[in-house]
Amino acid sequence: MSPPPASATAADCDAYSSDVSRKLPSRPAGISLPVDNAFLAIGLILASTLFFAAGDVSAKLLTANLPGVQVAWLRYLVFVILVVPTAFAMSGRRALVAASPGMQVLRGLAVAGSAMLFILGLTRLPVAEATAINFISPIFITALSIPLLGEKVGLRRWAAAAVGFAGVLIVVRPGTAGFSLAALLPMGAAMCWAVAAIVTRKMHAERSEVTMAWSALIGFAVLSVGVAFSWHPLTLREIGIGVAMGLFSTIGHWLVILAFKKAPASTLAPFSYVQLASAALLSFAIFGAVPEALTFLGGAVIAASGLYTAHRERLRAR
Repeated sequence: MSPPPASATAADCDAYSSDVSRKLPSRPAGISLPVDNAFLAIGLILASTLFFAAGDVSAKLLTANLPGVQVAWLRYLVFVILVVPTAFAMSGRRALVAASPGMQVLRGLAVAGSAMLFILGLTRLPVAEATAINFISPIFITALSIPLLGEKVGLRRWAAAAVGFAGVLIVVRPGTAGFSLAALLPMGAAMCWAVAAIVTRKMHAERSEVTMAWSALIGFAVLSVGVAFSWHPLTLREIGIGVAMGLFSTIGHWLVILAFKKAPASTLAPFSYVQLASAALLSFAIFGAVPEALTFLGGAVIAASGLYTAHRERLRAR
């Protein structure tokens, strides 16, 4: 599953930044990143939104004939095949040496739960609608950061969270004929991702390749148990789509990590919302589905909330 952009950039930035600081030379205080680096980072984030959307559209295609748990398992299978050898290539035997193994297990379970719930949501919802609802994750992060991180959340941040929640209500439309209980699935996925993001922030000293490898292996192990009870024979077409889905998702994650190495998360967060447009365009191209006007409106409100939050994070970082 593609991560909710706002939460991915806002909550994981500390972990990636600490990892990067050990690999890249430091720069004097007050010296900003080169413009070329910023533009490259923005380009990487924009590209990641296309890959994430393509992965979600691929998952939607597979859910037409396969159980959701099997679709998630296929994504993780490719994830493991690509990420674990890469982690060993980067760190050798230390690729699985975690400073906080318990936290890594918790993060892996949360990420797997997020992927599972989001894909289950795709069985009932259009990709664009599920993507928009999934962007509620920053609200959960705001709430969880108080008891779990000891952060003080100001009135403006709560107001931004409330605006974002209002945007989700516009998309979901509870109490109307357009409401579907399936909308609770991407909301649950967003909650799981928020837990994963908070855990990632608490593991700020962990190397990113170690975290990726642990998350891949834990998620694959958990989903392997589930898929054993709901296996459906695969056709060559489904295998091809499954491989493409895993590739799209994994490439998207690596592009985000590379972008974080070149620019601050607060700079990149606004451009992550391009994923809403990417999901809508790819859904139209593949399924001929045109998102409802309220989906666009709600998505715009959610994006506005996220943009304001990113702006506040940037001011606080100065």
